[in-house]
Amino acid sequence: MTGTRVGMGALGVVAGLYGGWLLLSRGHDFLDLAEWLVVGVALHDAVLSVVVLALGAVVLRRLPRAAKAPAVVGFVVLGSATLFAVPVLGRFGARADNPSLLDRNYWAGWLTLAALVVVAVALASFVRSRRRRT
Repeated sequence: MTGTRVGMGALGVVAGLYGGWLLLSRGHDFLDLAEWLVVGVALHDAVLSVVVLALGAVVLRRLPRAAKAPAVVGFVVLGSATLFAVPVLGRFGARADNPSLLDRNYWAGWLTLAALVVVAVALASFVRSRRRRT
């Protein structure tokens, strides 16, 4: 297990170094980068965390014990994916002079993801409930 952790850690360090090299070598605007990072942290702390905690306080009390952990994972996955999808779901950046920008039905994709998360949570809850009985 330790070898796997060291390998994964090394892979993460290499990926981070490569990302840093790309950032520095391509002349990005660091003010835009800082703004994006600050807004991302603010959205996580002010929106995603609050929603997940509120859902946890309201919904998890009503779920059976076997469904609680899968539901929390589902809330986090769907909440994070929704925050990432806000720009395309709202069609921010779409332009009439370039119809190839945002040319898909992103709502259908998001709804598909939401359905898959719900199915995965239900399946995991079912499996956990069966394991407790045996």
